[in-house]
Amino acid sequence: MWLYLVALLVLYILRRWYRERQTVSNLPDKHVFITGCDSGFGHLLAKQLDGRGLRVLAACLTEQGAERLQQETSGRLQTVILDVTKSDSIAATAAWVKGQVGDRGKPSVDSSQSTIRAGAFAGPHRECEGLWGLVNNAGIGGPAGPNEFLSKADFVRVLDVNLVGLIEVTLSLLPLVRRAQGRVVNVASVMGRLTLFGGGYGPAKYGVEAFSDSLRRELRDFRVKVSIIEPGCFQTPIVDVQRVQKSLEQVWSCASANVKEAYGQQYFDCYIEKFKELLFTANPKLHLVTDAMEHALTARHPRTRYSCGWDAKLFYLPVSYLPTSWADYLLTRSMPKPAQGI
Repeated sequence: MWLYLVALLVLYILRRWYRERQTVSNLPDKHVFITGCDSGFGHLLAKQLDGRGLRVLAACLTEQGAERLQQETSGRLQTVILDVTKSDSIAATAAWVKGQVGDRGKPSVDSSQSTIRAGAFAGPHRECEGLWGLVNNAGIGGPAGPNEFLSKADFVRVLDVNLVGLIEVTLSLLPLVRRAQGRVVNVASVMGRLTLFGGGYGPAKYGVEAFSDSLRRELRDFRVKVSIIEPGCFQTPIVDVQRVQKSLEQVWSCASANVKEAYGQQYFDCYIEKFKELLFTANPKLHLVTDAMEHALTARHPRTRYSCGWDAKLFYLPVSYLPTSWADYLLTRSMPKPAQGI
């Protein structure tokens, strides 16, 4: 009996290994649009895909980020300035992307031009051939902290970028992805499975998971595949220790007198230290995440979910499946106690 089970397991692993090694054809003809390419995962992925010969359309928030990326890549890669919190910026970028993918033979701008502002020039194009890949990577981490320290505006700021902006970008470009029977890759987080701290980040990532699940089921009949990336803690600007500490201190300074009295200065000081301990565990190997993104875009049989990092695989995801009371204990046992806590 056990021998048969082991044999079935081995066959399953071999079949999965074989399927995941198969790649799609004509990669140099395929366009991939990536948001959040100023730094972190988006920046590295843009360079990685450009190195494989794909036609990368990289959206950056700043001119400086776009210029730096173009200096590190080939003339194939094109950049555009995009703010995912502004509908007019998204609409202009969608029109620009349509112009780019409709002229496969050559880029619609001189490769010496450093960057393009969406809507400024789309260039002449043939019948639109579609957008093979959409990677929703743009995101911010904070403000974060205990929920009672935060305001509605703090939540909205994160949700606008990490969830609402992602949804609007997707809806704007989905007709092009459908035409290409392409891929949508949404960057969520282990925080979309297990919430570690308060603020808009966790709710946004849970929202990305839900949106991606519904989108995947809706697009099956169009042969569009949707993948979710669930990184653990990695060394990106989001987890910069000094930036996070400054944000937490600002959140604490804006908290009401009642909240400060209930929690106490000692609680806040200890909370910061615990938060910093978490950030110090950040994995510097960003390629573990961008390799997963690349596989989702180039494999004939991409996964539905990619868990990236040993912290995600061996702790966060297993804990997320535990009974709630067990998970609560594991996640709160070393946290500080409020001054007026019972």
